[in-house]
Amino acid sequence: MKKTQFVQAGILAAVCLIYSCATGTSDAAAIVLGKSSGAPVFLSCKAVSETEIAFEFSHPVTVTSLHFSPSVLVEAVQDGSTVRVSFSGGPGPGQRLTADLLAEDDNGNTINVLVPLRTRNDRIPPLCINELRTENSKPRYEFIEFKTFAAGNLGALRLFIAGSYKSPLVYEFPSIEAANNEYITLHLRTTEENCRDELGSNLDESGGTDSSPTARDLWIPGSTKLLHKTDIIYLLDQDDRVVDAVMISESADLWWNKDYLAEAAEFLFNAGTWKSHDGKICSPADAVQSSGTTATRTICRDETLAGNSYSTAAWYITATSGATPGKPNNPKRYN
Repeated sequence: MKKTQFVQAGILAAVCLIYSCATGTSDAAAIVLGKSSGAPVFLSCKAVSETEIAFEFSHPVTVTSLHFSPSVLVEAVQDGSTVRVSFSGGPGPGQRLTADLLAEDDNGNTINVLVPLRTRNDRIPPLCINELRTENSKPRYEFIEFKTFAAGNLGALRLFIAGSYKSPLVYEFPSIEAANNEYITLHLRTTEENCRDELGSNLDESGGTDSSPTARDLWIPGSTKLLHKTDIIYLLDQDDRVVDAVMISESADLWWNKDYLAEAAEFLFNAGTWKSHDGKICSPADAVQSSGTTATRTICRDETLAGNSYSTAAWYITATSGATPGKPNNPKRYN
């Protein structure tokens, strides 16, 4: 299938800009000053570990100045086409940094790179998408609930919603220490003043409709609708691996009516996750059927099943008034 703007911009660009530190006028600046037209070009950078970052250039350079914000203590810099920077006592897994680097090649050409990045997070816990509300009725709005299967850190996880096709990367998790069997509700709109992101150990900081005093509440600013009855939702780690995904459709059509949905279905198929019953790319008929959902009837994962499951058999619509953000899913089913 022909790749279109969704895959190129919605997945690859978002991954590069935020996690691999690729250049871009809004997120990074590379200014070249020097004597030769063969000046070095900044290609990308990547957090190799919690205490090492690699910057890639088109040819060897020597670093003449380097600063991070927030400040970190740089221990060593290895020059070359790949500049390796190591630092002690890193800021922690999945933390946001900005690097300001000045380098020079053998011909006296200089390049200044200003780029945001995140430190490496190798402690992402196994977790799943656990409940979805696609509909709203004020003051109840859309949410996505997650559940962890072990303790770990959520920093640098990325949530994509294909239906938000202009900007499918809708949320980037901050560095949060999560417990085993923790429920995390990501509220997809913020409409009340007492909504608070619960980033630490206190899970009773947030007010707002559907917040829970015993589960973690996180909020996406604004009031734009991000999730629809026909949509594809997936989590990616820093290596672009699918952590979990779910596909939902309001109808059992033979194929997706939007290119960005078809491309997301192909992406998950190639990642080895959601497949049709005959091993092909999922069509809407192979997705979780969502036509019965309302503001109080949510799409729930069967919590009696272990781990992640890329199958409609693991999902159901809960009974009327059965939505349970931040709590175990209601086992009573609609119809």
